[in-house]
Amino acid sequence: MPPSEKLIEQTIGKQVDSFAGLCTRLRGAVESDTVSEEQIKDLFLQTRIAYKRFEWAAEYFVPATSRLVNGPPVQEVEMPEMQVIEPAGLQVMEGFIFPKYDAQKKKELIVQLNLLKLDCDRYQTFFRNIDIFDWQVFDAAKLEVFRLITTGITGFDNPLTLKSTSETIASLESLQRVFSYFNENNMADYLERGIESAIIFCRINPDFNSFNRMEFIVRYANPVSSEITSLEEKLKIHVIRYNRLLNQDAKTLFDTGAFNVNAYAPDHSSFISDKKIALGKKLFSDPILSGTGKRSCQSCHQPARVFTDGLVKNTIIDQKGLLERNTPTLINAALQPALFYDLRVNSLEDQSLSVVQSSREMHGSMILSVKRLWKDTIYRQQFLDAFPYEDKNSIDTFEVMNAIGSYIRSLVYLNSRFDEYMRGSKSAMNADEINGFNLFMGKAKCATCHFMPLFSGVFPPRFIKMEMEVIGVPVKRGVNKIDPDEGRYGIVKVESQRHDFKIPTVRNASFTAPYMHNGVFSTLDQVIGFYNKGGGSGLGIHLENQTLPTDTLGLTAKETSDIIAFIKTLDSKIPTH
Repeated sequence: MPPSEKLIEQTIGKQVDSFAGLCTRLRGAVESDTVSEEQIKDLFLQTRIAYKRFEWAAEYFVPATSRLVNGPPVQEVEMPEMQVIEPAGLQVMEGFIFPKYDAQKKKELIVQLNLLKLDCDRYQTFFRNIDIFDWQVFDAAKLEVFRLITTGITGFDNPLTLKSTSETIASLESLQRVFSYFNENNMADYLERGIESAIIFCRINPDFNSFNRMEFIVRYANPVSSEITSLEEKLKIHVIRYNRLLNQDAKTLFDTGAFNVNAYAPDHSSFISDKKIALGKKLFSDPILSGTGKRSCQSCHQPARVFTDGLVKNTIIDQKGLLERNTPTLINAALQPALFYDLRVNSLEDQSLSVVQSSREMHGSMILSVKRLWKDTIYRQQFLDAFPYEDKNSIDTFEVMNAIGSYIRSLVYLNSRFDEYMRGSKSAMNADEINGFNLFMGKAKCATCHFMPLFSGVFPPRFIKMEMEVIGVPVKRGVNKIDPDEGRYGIVKVESQRHDFKIPTVRNASFTAPYMHNGVFSTLDQVIGFYNKGGGSGLGIHLENQTLPTDTLGLTAKETSDIIAFIKTLDSKIPTH
């Protein structure tokens, strides 16, 4: 094993031991009757810093344990086993200690600390018995930089202390130490200096609200992640590659082609091809799949409306009633690991099948549809070309869905003015829009749910999980009554999931009104006003399971205007043909 790998293993082991020691000290302080509130707060902050020093390795190698150590303080349900995961870890503990230490929660805090001790034991056992390879170090380190800019600097995991800059410094210092082990012949000098510059920027700008996130990302973080890839290439490190959403070759999150449109395809044979896309596009606009022969996918997902329909809700097929939910855009839908507002399917193929066979949406029959398609000589040839299997004498129903899914996978457009700015075009955004981005990522807390760079609930940097939120959407605008749609609860029947909905993308939002699953808001100003008041709680809707913070954001009219201006920079440049 190269010396760098062994030294990194030893360093991680010491950092885990330090974290475990602080957890023990914190538990002792909480159990004591003589330790002050300020001492407990200080020990907690030290404990979080200690975790951040090996977060890059913990999140990469032991994600299940890390979810329990520093995951969101909400109950989660793992599918398909329906396993309920209770909230635990540092974020839960933060709520007991900040903004004021709650002595009434002492027993609960001790329970959390005892659980944390078990997590420390898992970390120690794991990192004492693992062989770490150089390519994993580079991959994990780059993902940590991406983690810092997408969640670290937004206050996602420290919403009450807002110690984002000090925690970012701890993470960067750890990465700096890691790469010092690769600095033979001064090959890592440039990278180490880049990390040091990022650290200095954080030290000079410690305030959460005034921290210039755009400057930090463009001037410091993007060059660091790019240089990590460059150093890996210089050292000729052999990389093991695998299918995932974020391409391993991506130097930044904003590179052209950073995201793999095939990542969530059912298998390798389901990947896109030009012939599948052409066939899928034709099927998408053809009412041949519907039971009435009058409705196509395009009837609701209209290309001219960025694949929405502009309606509050579309109609039930061949009836006067309305469908249950608003029509979402299909632009960048391929970059989601789960689909529909309640996340009930995991692939575009399953989504297409569900819609076609829904008695309320298209009321079609796949068995009958494939027979009709096979009889059509033009379609038959297109299927033979797109799915060239030997002795093919019929169309498989999955081929229909895969063709449509392939077309939707072709609708990935991460080419907005924001993307251009992040790729170096300084004229692509103006001062108000940049300020709006900084507000979106900071004070307004938008980015703690709509994660950059997809600006949806797809959780970075691993991008394998789609987040949901209970925000308290009203049945009508200005009415303090919850919309009756129970969202995810209809799938999992767990009380905490009642009124829980997928976090949609904010990309192209200026074209996709009306908003929310029920289309209750018609403008972005109304949407931000709803969040500014604390969601449903701010309207007087009492939901014990609301996951959106209930406090007001304190946004001014100018700040709201700047946020909306930024959101408009996320509009994709979509070909008209």
